[in-house]
Formats: sequence, structure tokens, C-alpha cells
Amino acid sequence: MTPFEIIFLAGWIIEEVIRFPHRRRYRQELRQRGAAYSRMTVLGVTLDMLAFLGMEIVPLIAIFSPWLDFANCSMPAGLGWLGAVFMAGSIVFLILAHRDLARNWSPSIDLRQGHQLVTHGIYAHLRHPIYASVWLWCLAQALLVHNWIGGLVGLLLFLPVYLTRLPVEERMMLDVFGEEYRDYMRRVGGIFPRLRRK
Repeated sequence: MTPFEIIFLAGWIIEEVIRFPHRRRYRQELRQRGAAYSRMTVLGVTLDMLAFLGMEIVPLIAIFSPWLDFANCSMPAGLGWLGAVFMAGSIVFLILAHRDLARNWSPSIDLRQGHQLVTHGIYAHLRHPIYASVWLWCLAQALLVHNWIGGLVGLLLFLPVYLTRLPVEERMMLDVFGEEYRDYMRRVGGIFPRLRRK
């Protein structure tokens, strides 16, 4: 195991620890109250599962088993350290997003009773910091897991999730929050901050 794979594993453990209480709370609240407004589809669930495989399971197989050794590659150390920076950024974005969303967070495309539009904290700069976190994760994975399959599969399998889920999510927010969300979209960038506010 390389030092960069150890960094990837450390990041994986940290992100799982960050997500665990939010997932548990979401499941408990969903059992009690259910989703008030949901747009999750079978395609969405399937793409989410494939992305999970690509970002969490396949890289672990590449690191811990010989099955993907035929796709091993080497990269300059500088790219590995850049991957470590991306991993740290992914973790920071995830922590800030969960802190600011609090009980409004959902792993699927749904809103619950009393859902509020969050526009403070990191959401004052990005509408989708969790997606930004996942993109940083995928870039980190590509640079830390020195295996063509284990490194790149996260990028390849998250792209269809992003391209299909984001428009549905934005439409749902517009349907529920209307002009308030439309104004928010004009002021705040999606996964990149706007350099100049409109």
C-alpha cells in the first residue's frame, strides 16, 4: 500500500464518520414523518448505487486485492500530494455543508415537512457544496489511487449522477421555494462560487 493510498483510506474513513450521524438521523426521521416532497426515481437510485460502487467499493478493491493489479500505474508524487489537497478540501466542504444544512440534509432528492431554504454559511457561496465535495473526492481518488480503474471509476460513475440529479433537484427547489430560490440562483454559483455577484 502506497502512502497516497493510505491518505485515500484515511479520507474515506473520515468522510464515513462525518456522514454516519446524518444518515442515521435521516432514516429515523423518514420512518417517523416520511418525505413531504420527493423526486427520486429508479434511475436515480441505480445511478447513486453505481456511483457508490465507483467511489467507495472499486477503489478499495484496487487497494486491497490483486484483482485490478493489471491496471496499476505510477504518477509523479506531486500529483499524489495534489490529490491529498483535494481530499482535504472535500472533507472541509462536507463538514461545512452538513453543519449548515443540519436537519435539512437528505441523501435523496426529497424535502421533508418544515424544510427550509439554507442560504447561510457555505451556502452563501455555493448552492451545491456537497456536489463540490464529491467532485473534489473524485479528483482526489484519481490522484491517490494509482490504478487506472480504481482511480478513474469514481469520476466516470459520478458524472451521470450529477448530470441527471442536479436539474431535478434545482427544479424541485424552484417548485417549492419559487422566486426565493430563483433569486438565490442568480446570486450564488452552483459548485463554483461566483466571482461577481449578480
